[in-house]
Amino acid sequence: MMYTVVKTLEIAGAHRLTLPYPSKCAGLHGHNWQIEVTLRSETLDENGMVLDFSRIKEVVMQLDHAYLNDVLGDVNPTAENIAKWICDRLPHCVRVAVRESEGNLAIYEV
Repeated sequence: MMYTVVKTLEIAGAHRLTLPYPSKCAGLHGHNWQIEVTLRSETLDENGMVLDFSRIKEVVMQLDHAYLNDVLGDVNPTAENIAKWICDRLPHCVRVAVRESEGNLAIYEV
């Protein structure tokens, strides 16, 4: 038996990518990202939850209206790295999908 919870949020933020080739993404720019976080566990905590949805929101919202280069530190703030950053901070996280814009989706799965 497995319990799965999914939370979807939208954040806005700015970043610039460090790339070894010319790209408009190397300049400061912003997005409205749609984030989908999936947690999975065989057991529930003492409250009957995999993890409180508010804890998922607390982690993801650290990125909202932020300069992601500062938040992620030495990690290039690509959609892929944003997904991993979120997943690394949540227990039972098995998947984070980051939609950067229409048609651009990065998924990190454990």
